[in-house]
Amino acid sequence: MRFVTYRTADGRTAPGVLDGDSIAPISTPTMREYIALAPPERIARQRAAELVALDAVTLESPVRPARNVFCVGRNYLEHAKEGARAAGRELKLPRAPVFFTKAPTAIAGPDATLHLQARHSSEYDFEAELAIVIGANCKDVPEAEALHVVFGYTGLNDVTARDLQRERGQWFKGKSLDDSCPIGPWIVTPDEVGDAQSLEIIFRRNGEEKQRDTTAHMIFSIPRLIAELSKGMTLLAGDVIATGTPAGVGFARTPPDFLADGDILEVEIENVGILRNTVAIA
Repeated sequence: MRFVTYRTADGRTAPGVLDGDSIAPISTPTMREYIALAPPERIARQRAAELVALDAVTLESPVRPARNVFCVGRNYLEHAKEGARAAGRELKLPRAPVFFTKAPTAIAGPDATLHLQARHSSEYDFEAELAIVIGANCKDVPEAEALHVVFGYTGLNDVTARDLQRERGQWFKGKSLDDSCPIGPWIVTPDEVGDAQSLEIIFRRNGEEKQRDTTAHMIFSIPRLIAELSKGMTLLAGDVIATGTPAGVGFARTPPDFLADGDILEVEIENVGILRNTVAIA
């Protein structure tokens, strides 16, 4: 199944199930509240009647978590290598996942224009990522059981102000500017995604391919990420975990290749879909 959050012409937002060119509304105020329900109750909240035409609404981020978006740094070997090379340092792979977060105010929807401000950064970069949506409150999840707490998967672009990230010595500020975390276009359930550890990820800028890899090349697998993050810390239904980006990002290229006003960005993930956004820098 594919789950969306949509906005009608009168500004009302609601969750729903995508069915071809139509959406079957769900009778909860938000997708996060729907995800928090027990599975039998979820089925009861899906309404087969009163379908909404997809082309009559605007898709929003499929879910807005109750708190920051969790992210993983340097989780693809080739990306770790290119980052070390660009920084002129020796490659040292982490022994455990490196987590950071993006503020919820950074979240944007599919097909949204990302309004970025030149006065705050001159080095906006792209990072195509597969994101996990957690399906239940959980803590201390064993790695062998971790996939059981996954509600579904979606696409995410970890837009990053590299100069802010570099100058501050930590990542939160450079990762959390408004409109720097588009998510979507929908959440796809695990049964439709299949093996999430063998999905192709592609990023295109204005139609030109910049990144291509597979989730098989993650340093830390999806179950490991969930197990590590949930150690001693409760994950909430609707939480989003971005799993890292492949090689090919802008700051590591020669010369560096940062985003420009008018760029069209596409994050394509096999069995999930294409997250498309336009950049507006002023």
